[in-house]
Parts: sequence; C-alpha cells; structure tokens
Amino acid sequence: MAKMTLDDLVTQVRGAFDADLLAVVLYGSAAGGEHHEGHSDHNVLVLVREVRGGAVRAAGAASRAWNGAGNRIPLILTDAEWRSSVDVFAMEHADIAARHRVLFIADGYDPFGVAVSKRDLRQQLEYEAMATLLRVRAGMLATSDDGAKRVELLAASAGQVLVIFRALLRLLGETPDTDNGAMCRRTAQLAGFDAEPFEAVVAHRRKRDTIAAAAGGNVMTGYHAGLQRLVAFLDTLPVSE
Repeated sequence: MAKMTLDDLVTQVRGAFDADLLAVVLYGSAAGGEHHEGHSDHNVLVLVREVRGGAVRAAGAASRAWNGAGNRIPLILTDAEWRSSVDVFAMEHADIAARHRVLFIADGYDPFGVAVSKRDLRQQLEYEAMATLLRVRAGMLATSDDGAKRVELLAASAGQVLVIFRALLRLLGETPDTDNGAMCRRTAQLAGFDAEPFEAVVAHRRKRDTIAAAAGGNVMTGYHAGLQRLVAFLDTLPVSE
C-alpha cells in the first residue's frame, strides 16, 4: 500500500473538520529545505475553530496513517489555543512563523500575526537547552563505551539541538542560515563552544560523512561540552524587549 502523501492528509483533514478548519501548515525541516530521510519527518500544524468529538474521530484514521508513514501525529490546536500558547511555546511559534508552507488556509485567516516575546523565547530556550543537555548526559551514562549507540543518540538529539540553535540566533536578532552546518558554526562562535562535534552530527544525518562507532565516544564528549557551554551562556544572557 502506498504511503499517505501530504495531499492525502490535507484532503482527509478537510473532510474531518469541514467548516471548522482554519489552516493546515507544514513546518520544520521539510518546509525549511533541511529534510533528511530517516532522521526528519513532515510536521503538520492543523488549526481549527473548535475541536469537536466527531471531527477528532474522523481525523483519527488519517492521523494514524500519517504516523504510519513515518511522521508525527499532526498537531491540532484551536485558534484560541494557538494564540494563547505564544508565551509557553515561544520557540515553536517563532520557528513555525519562519519556516512553514501553507497547505490550506480559510479565506481571510492569518495564523502568523502573533508576536513572540523575547523574554518568553529566552526562558523557553534556556529550559529546552538544559533538558537537552540532561538527556545527552543520561545517554552518555546509559551507553557507557558503546560507540554505535552513542552515534545513534547523537543523531536522534540533533533535531532538537538545531531548533535551539535557530531560536538563539533569532533571539539575538539574526536570521539563521538555512545550512545547518553554517548555523552550528555561527551559534558556536556566539556562545563560545567548539562547533566541530555538532557539524559532525549534521554531516552524519545528511549521510555525507558518517561517524564511525569508534569515534562516537569522542564526538559525544565534545557535543556534551558544547551543550554545557550553551546552557551557561543562556543563563547569563541579558534580554530586553
């Protein structure tokens, strides 16, 4: 059976939510030109007027098929939830606004007229950076000297790390480079850490230069040190509106 396509998903979501549907938006790596098979999925935001039980049941089959094709379940929010979440999901709002492709939109509707506060962005950014650091540290402890498992962990964590890097550059008033390697170098320059381990993971995800299992431990050590420095940098970063 053929995998569900974006067009299939939009058609089924429109049928499920009918007049309540406001927008269907592709966001993330697939919308920003950095999609990598095996490490990236197609992220979809669905905005509706209301979430009604019948519509959720109707959209369930489409969501499961979309998930079965290797993608995340669509993110479904009411318009009120979308606008009120700009403080707690500041990073997501900023990233979606900057990297998106509209697949469907109701006449006259604008989902991107929501201002992201720099203070909210910094607060979430520091939280996410610390959480990512702790997950990587836990992975170091759990994998011991298993280089292959460490390479897998690094590749799995890189998506969130790149989101954090993009958010930091936006917070500092810069436009993140569309090339992830260049973005790693600029972030490292600003925060004061070695970009090489992060560039190595990006190249591994792109399947341009894979990390050998024997090198996994050293790459993870440098990656962990970089995240430590990033967290310390964010902790003392002054932000004004």
